[in-house]
Amino acid sequence: MAKKEKTGRVVLVYDGNCPVCQKTIAWIKENQRKDSFEMLPCQSNEVHERFPFIEKAVCMQAMQLVLPDGTLVSGEKALPEVLKRLKRFSPAADLFKLPGSEMLSRSFYRWFADNRYHIADVFFPSKDKKKK
Repeated sequence: MAKKEKTGRVVLVYDGNCPVCQKTIAWIKENQRKDSFEMLPCQSNEVHERFPFIEKAVCMQAMQLVLPDGTLVSGEKALPEVLKRLKRFSPAADLFKLPGSEMLSRSFYRWFADNRYHIADVFFPSKDKKKK
């Protein structure tokens, strides 16, 4: 178990190099309840210093969420916790309680995480690729 965070905020650790992740973090910041999140890129030294139990390889495979009590949730299990802390989208967290939702969310999250850079190329092509 992780050490307890001093604030009531959760710490969301994400792939800071991923364009989809960057857009998602921006969207979460816009929609969060007042100051609910602290965002840290997986690549930052601060993650290793504050959360040495978060392995970089694991962090690069799925988002990591450290709850205020120190509990670490990863990937699709973090999604309802993220949704609970958003203004208009918190009721969507209840969808994860439906029968079969765990299997579906795990499958979809794994596919999405494994393909996020390809998805980014489709939805957010870099300026260099547009010129070609």
